[in-house]
Amino acid sequence: MTQWVETTGTGRDRGPVAIVRAWAEVLRRPRRFFRTGIAPGDQAPGLIFASLVVLVEEASRYAVVELASRGVLSTGPFQYPAIGDFTPGVAALALLGIIVFVAPITVHLTAAIQTLLLIPTAPERGGISETVQVMCYAMAPCVVAGLPFPELRVLVTLWGAALYVVGTTVVHDIGLPKAVAVGAVPAAILFGYGFRGFDALTTLASASGL
Repeated sequence: MTQWVETTGTGRDRGPVAIVRAWAEVLRRPRRFFRTGIAPGDQAPGLIFASLVVLVEEASRYAVVELASRGVLSTGPFQYPAIGDFTPGVAALALLGIIVFVAPITVHLTAAIQTLLLIPTAPERGGISETVQVMCYAMAPCVVAGLPFPELRVLVTLWGAALYVVGTTVVHDIGLPKAVAVGAVPAAILFGYGFRGFDALTTLASASGL
């Protein structure tokens, strides 16, 4: 972990405050963040950031569904997938598996796909490490994707995909139309399937009779 976001002389502090600052900055000033906060070979901070986003998203999804099942709150007419009928201990293990294994593996495999798509289009591209970091930080809006509101999930997954495209233009030095073209498949994997943006769209379409 060499830095979070580059600042003159020192770099960014570590710890919970630094993570919150990184989250806020990538949402408010994404171009500046991706220009100064991505360093070759420095994947650890990004992976920790992504793991925490997934932790909050999945934990909130499970907690909300548990409350709904007990009649504490209602999710309305929408079906809301949970971790299943797991006991709290098994659910915790499942969540740990998602954070430690599933999320990092998905990010690295998707980054490899992105690199293959960039090879013929971006001669000045950054490496896989930079792509991994862009993917991780682009997940920032999805911290609330676990809440039982399909409209919100569609919004934050689209926001995450947009951040990913912006980060791709900055880190790999390509224009916006090209970034959209080469980033469409990775963004679909991460945000459409990983954070269930496509499922939320399907739910909304079904609810509206489409």
